Amino acid sequence: MDEEIARLRERRMRELLASRAAQAPVEPVAGVMIATGMNLDGLLQNHPYLVIDCWAPWCGPCRRVGPVIESLAREFAGRIAFAKLNTDENLEAASRFAISAIPTLLLFDSGVLVGRITGAYPIDALRTEILRRYRLR
Repeated sequence: MDEEIARLRERRMRELLASRAAQAPVEPVAGVMIATGMNLDGLLQNHPYLVIDCWAPWCGPCRRVGPVIESLAREFAGRIAFAKLNTDENLEAASRFAISAIPTLLLFDSGVLVGRITGAYPIDALRTEILRRYRLR
């Protein structure tokens, strides 16, 4: 009986998380899309160059990186897409890419992970690394 209760609780938790993720806005906010477990594959398929900012609301360095990501999204609009993935709300997606520390930026080229930047860096350092990984000028 305890196992059955545990299974029911686990299933209900997955359902709640899935419904919460499905309700999350996907429209860009300041040029940055919201990535979820539900839309992640679509984002990877539809954006040749995609940078995903893995973050959590309680993370101080993540809050400092947020405005930097928004600025880069405006700067690279039309060339590189940017999205934010809340790792607390999207545990499976975070696990899929082995996110062990935040903030972490995942850089994708045609759906393939080509780079990872962990930590809070100044905008110039992030810009340089993004341009290098995507071989852009």
